[in-house]
Amino acid sequence: MTCFICEKEPGASEIDGLTIPPKIKKLGYKGVESTELVFDGFRVPAQNILGGEDEGLGQGFVQMMDALEVGRVNVAARGVGIAQRALELALRYSQERKTFGKPIAEHQAIQFKLADMATQVDASRLLTMRAARLKDAGERSDLEAGMAKLFASEAGRFCVEESLRIHGGYGYSKEYEIERLYRDAPLLLIGEGTSEIQKMVIGRTLLKRHKI
Repeated sequence: MTCFICEKEPGASEIDGLTIPPKIKKLGYKGVESTELVFDGFRVPAQNILGGEDEGLGQGFVQMMDALEVGRVNVAARGVGIAQRALELALRYSQERKTFGKPIAEHQAIQFKLADMATQVDASRLLTMRAARLKDAGERSDLEAGMAKLFASEAGRFCVEESLRIHGGYGYSKEYEIERLYRDAPLLLIGEGTSEIQKMVIGRTLLKRHKI
């Protein structure tokens, strides 16, 4: 496999051999546009090989795997951010909203939810920082990136759902920010490999590192 850098004029939607359809309508993450790139007879010179003709030829798979490690740390960081924001919203709302004459934050059931959310946020952040530091140091981080991505994306989903439950019916309204987070979080479970793929990567890498 060999990777090429394919360029086009800014704003152009169709050039020889490359068609860019309209952007895809999505459940969430609407601040970032998503579309297809349809290549059919598109030609680029050999000088556009990623890494150059001498170093890049046939190195596409290695380049993509390296990009996946970075991408998984990136998605893990997004998971931390979404989980953190969901926790912040839950902490604020639970102290403002009152039932039976007192803030719902004083109810043990709500405190349990907040405790679980905060613990997952911190654990996600630490896993993500470890993976990022290994990558920055130029060390192998496929196992650590997979663990960070798996845990942080699931934590993002968990914290958003718990925060929405704390908000009650208001959480389902577009008037409250948690509704948007609830739509954004599922993408992290899919992007850069599903949770199931991460478990496969983690399991296989563990066996390689601890082969007897």
